[in-house]
Amino acid sequence: METLPIKIYDDTLRDGEQQAGVFFSYPTKHQLAHLIAKTGVHGIDIMPFICEQEAELAKTLISKGLDSLIFSATLMNKKFIDQVKDCGIKRIVLFYALSDRLLFLRDPEIRQMSEFKGKTIDDDIPAKVIDRIRQNAIDSIVEHLHYATKVAGLTVDFAGEDTSRADFDFLVQCIRSCSPYIENFFLCDTVGILTPEKSYIWVNDLLQSTTGVTLGVHYHNDMGMALENTLQSVMAGASFVSGTFAGIGERAGNVALEQVLNGLRVRFGIEVEGINYDAIAPVTDFIEKLGVRPAPPYSQAAQRHETGVHVNSFLSDPKSYDAFAHSTINVIFGKWSGASNFQYLFEKQLHNPQPREQYEKMRSVIKSLATEQERYFTANEVLELWKNGAFQ
Repeated sequence: METLPIKIYDDTLRDGEQQAGVFFSYPTKHQLAHLIAKTGVHGIDIMPFICEQEAELAKTLISKGLDSLIFSATLMNKKFIDQVKDCGIKRIVLFYALSDRLLFLRDPEIRQMSEFKGKTIDDDIPAKVIDRIRQNAIDSIVEHLHYATKVAGLTVDFAGEDTSRADFDFLVQCIRSCSPYIENFFLCDTVGILTPEKSYIWVNDLLQSTTGVTLGVHYHNDMGMALENTLQSVMAGASFVSGTFAGIGERAGNVALEQVLNGLRVRFGIEVEGINYDAIAPVTDFIEKLGVRPAPPYSQAAQRHETGVHVNSFLSDPKSYDAFAHSTINVIFGKWSGASNFQYLFEKQLHNPQPREQYEKMRSVIKSLATEQERYFTANEVLELWKNGAFQ
């Protein structure tokens, strides 16, 4: 059987746990990390700046001999870069959105301009404004890549969030700008809009247009095509795959790594170099016994959101993290939530705005309760806590 020297990066403990309503206890994550390590994957993602428990997990796993595997997906913020380094992690995947839709929402200059208040990329936005937010993004990315590599001394990869909705020429420009600082560039189909035919052509065209950095894929399963999209991308020349075991994750989940590995083996007669195939089933069996599985594509369950950065975008643009028109967003509250979750509840659903400091206090309390009780909270439970004075 042919072997393929691609790399497999596991996001089960980070992106997988970001599935709305999923909570892995500290012992569970510790055991799961060691099971995953036995499969021979090339990296395991931990996000230590989310809470103290995640930081302690990263430190413990590193001290237990997994230091060569642990990396951290890291928000583009020097404070978070420093926090990750302080945990002993040596490799990060810096990530930032590259689609015009998300760039427009997050550009700090645009957010201060009254003429764009309440607007999205679907409004009549001048081309010169789009050019400016793209250049602002590249400038900021390069600044943070320089800091992470030259100042913090970390090995750095970059993940382009929502690259499947990014302008192709801008994406090429961004990859070229990143290449002096990084080894790998993650192409992310964040809201799962790719098709197999588009995936092959897209990756092939990007490989033809860039040099100096390897390209890999991180695909979500909103339309049920993450597996085939990933396989076609590998056939087109992608050098690595990022996903989760059992396919758990945001909305309808990520591509399932066991399906990618066995799909390459069965359909194409290809084994991934270094993978211990006998160690895969113990991982998926362990997750199955926890009762955790991804929400089905197109289901209402796939429209539940807990992650703060996503909910924050929904406040301004319903299409930011939703590939489907007319879907109903259901926000829940837990370890991965931000102040925006509470802002969404009180302003978008209850039409009863609260001061910003109240949202931040709610976030802190719920994060602590979620970690202590190993659970998430519904909107009704948050309102009950509010009425009972838990956020005072």
